[in-house]
Amino acid sequence: MLSFLLTGEHSLAEQCFVRGFEESQEGNPVFKEWAQSRARRTIIQGAIQTIRPRPSHNPTSGPNSEGRSSDPTPPAQIANIVGLPQFERFVFVMSVLEHYSYQECSLLLNCTRKDVAAGQVRAFQQIAIVAELPCKVVSIDSNEQERSPTAMGSSPQPEAANGVESGLHWKASPRDEGQRI
Repeated sequence: MLSFLLTGEHSLAEQCFVRGFEESQEGNPVFKEWAQSRARRTIIQGAIQTIRPRPSHNPTSGPNSEGRSSDPTPPAQIANIVGLPQFERFVFVMSVLEHYSYQECSLLLNCTRKDVAAGQVRAFQQIAIVAELPCKVVSIDSNEQERSPTAMGSSPQPEAANGVESGLHWKASPRDEGQRI
């Protein structure tokens, strides 16, 4: 799955996985606890060598336009990631899913940390646009149903956002991140 998320194509994913597995077998022995981490890093490095993603420096770069007609359609969440432009896809998978730091990403991708940060922001923006995540007010009590702010007749008040007085918890979409309610 890691290879597929990085490369976006089943055939390339298979090649990267096999190459990563072979390199892991040929390399120096590692502690058993480190084997999975090392294998994942080897797969990431192989995908970077194969795809060679570069920052676009275009804040409005669109989704990946490369055709994948021979590949079966993946589930929506995976398709949202695979549909990202190459650089943003690598940054998203490495920094968000694999928890690499901006420094690690910048070293592996041969770019600046600023490029990595900008790529991550673009990736989140594009995923949020595709997913169209609405804001909802969600009850902490599991017996109550979710209610949207518009269904309640008014916008939520800050008191409702903290969940203390009203028993409600505000879930914001990624588009609302950094904005005050």
